[in-house]
Amino acid sequence: MNLKEILAFAAKNRASDVHIKSGIPPILRIGNKLHPVPNAPKFSKEIILNMALSIMNDHQKKRFKEDLQVDLAFHIPNVCRARINAYRQQGTTAMVFRIIPYKIPSIAELNLPPIINKIAGAKRGLILVTGATGSGKSTTLASMINYINETRTNNVITIEDPIEYIHQDKKSIISQREIGFDTPSFPIALNGALRQDPDVILVGEMRDLETIETALTAAETGHLVMSALHTLDVTETINRIISVFPPYYEQQIRIQLAGIIKGIISQRLIPRQDGKGMVPAVEVMVGTSRTREYMHDKEKTGQLIEAISQGYSTYGMQSFDQSITDLLKNKLISYEEALRQSTNPADFALKLSGISNDADVDGRGSDSFG
Repeated sequence: MNLKEILAFAAKNRASDVHIKSGIPPILRIGNKLHPVPNAPKFSKEIILNMALSIMNDHQKKRFKEDLQVDLAFHIPNVCRARINAYRQQGTTAMVFRIIPYKIPSIAELNLPPIINKIAGAKRGLILVTGATGSGKSTTLASMINYINETRTNNVITIEDPIEYIHQDKKSIISQREIGFDTPSFPIALNGALRQDPDVILVGEMRDLETIETALTAAETGHLVMSALHTLDVTETINRIISVFPPYYEQQIRIQLAGIIKGIISQRLIPRQDGKGMVPAVEVMVGTSRTREYMHDKEKTGQLIEAISQGYSTYGMQSFDQSITDLLKNKLISYEEALRQSTNPADFALKLSGISNDADVDGRGSDSFG
């Protein structure tokens, strides 16, 4: 069984990931469980090393030798693409493949709330998609870029490490640049993008001060900038961005961030009740006068979750618990899983029973789309 056969089998069986390491057969992650590939061989360390090197270019081989790990992409025509991390463990090579379908799912197909369409419709500002590794950030961003591609004539520049979903030009034109292949780094590519007549810039991940600073400036000067962060919720996202800058810049960054933010989408994946994969629970904040005020004022930032919950009907915002409630009402997840994933299981159970309800009282300010 070769690598292409393994990935084809994984794609056919709706696996999200494939793990390959010496001494065991390839392992698939389907839903939230691991399964060995039936009748697959146990690969030796030599075979896995050769397998890894065979899919790397010279730059990736150099990085792998120096860093003992490297990110890359691989594709099988008409089957799937894969994002790969090759790394060393106990002196041997191992690889993890994230399976990426060729078809880019729509926002609706991902079971994301309708407000995501409106956020993606913004013409300028900053949109952030956050969550833990494997929470679907890249897929959500790809679906939003695809929505832009289908609905308006824009020049879209993406900077990715590596490129995952491949976009075909529709109404928009899309240039996709891969770190280490088309450009040496995020900061260099982002600065270059500003001279490429962009309407929309996708930064695969905001990893460092220079990238974050340039992204904020790009959003402030009339571009729509979209990016991902490894943060768990809206409040942590804001605090993480601010913490990257020196302390004496804090108030300036708060003002800048509050002025450009269009939406923060934080997500986590929850096992479906029917056992057919995962479904996202999504916390969504949009830029309103109230949320901007809370971002601007350090003492009020911790109250953002209250503003999000209370803006459910008026603005389409939602907390994780409100998202989980909707998933439960739509029979997508079980009651036990809903309790397990909720912020406070006891309070969540009370709300479900009707003892406590969140009122929709956020009537302050207009939305900031456009």
